[in-house]
Amino acid sequence: MNRLIVILGIVAFSSASAGQSLAPPAEWSGPAKVFAFDGGSAPALPVAKAPAPDFSAAVALPRMSPDLALATFQKRASLQTQQLAGYSAATVIRAELPRSAQSGEFELERHYSAPRTLTFKVLRYVGDSFVKTNVIARLLQSEVDHVQKNDPAATALGPENYKFSHKSTITIEGRTIHVYQVKPRKKRPGLFKGHIYIDACTGSLVRAEGRVVKSPSLFVGKIDFVQDYADISGFTLPVHLHTEAKAVLVGRTVVDVVNRDYQPSVNPPESAPASGAN
Repeated sequence: MNRLIVILGIVAFSSASAGQSLAPPAEWSGPAKVFAFDGGSAPALPVAKAPAPDFSAAVALPRMSPDLALATFQKRASLQTQQLAGYSAATVIRAELPRSAQSGEFELERHYSAPRTLTFKVLRYVGDSFVKTNVIARLLQSEVDHVQKNDPAATALGPENYKFSHKSTITIEGRTIHVYQVKPRKKRPGLFKGHIYIDACTGSLVRAEGRVVKSPSLFVGKIDFVQDYADISGFTLPVHLHTEAKAVLVGRTVVDVVNRDYQPSVNPPESAPASGAN
């Protein structure tokens, strides 16, 4: 769930490089890179229509209080860090520069192995070459860098980094959801100010939205995002990310990342101590 803050830098890449081109690695067949999405109060979006468990078929669970749901979410996040060995997924990235009416779309296979390996295999690209090279390719490169250098504790959605305040309880597609305002304790890259949505019955993260508190570049102003999640094979994984940012040279940049067809793998349980051991 620490991939929540994978928003940082989308427009920084396109704006800072408006006058120069950086070719992406050949076919992105090597370790790919991770772009950090941090954000703030973004426009409300409908819950992403992505793979999700059939809650209607599950046994009804009791509704937790806001404090208990938040504690359950944080415990689930910690367990996921320990148990998720990796995953594969299909990813579609769409990017648009409204000012110049340029756009592009990449379809990729994504492969992640915990804790620091991320690779992509390009399946197809359609659109403008500038968007491909200076927005999407740089975003992917940044995503790999983030995975390789990430310190999960520095951006974790926990009390060490954020202040939480329960704001409301709502219903989304039949699910009872607690909404919390989150404020970072420090103005640090990778943190955001906004809201998180947690399922009141399971403690699963449903959505995060907000604005990055520290821009990754002098060329970039506001970076807003909305990221939706789904529970897949016992893990909470991102299924749709929408970001909008303002850059000095290229104007508004809009990026959508959709992940589907996840195939997670689990770390084997630690060997239990032998019976009778001291």
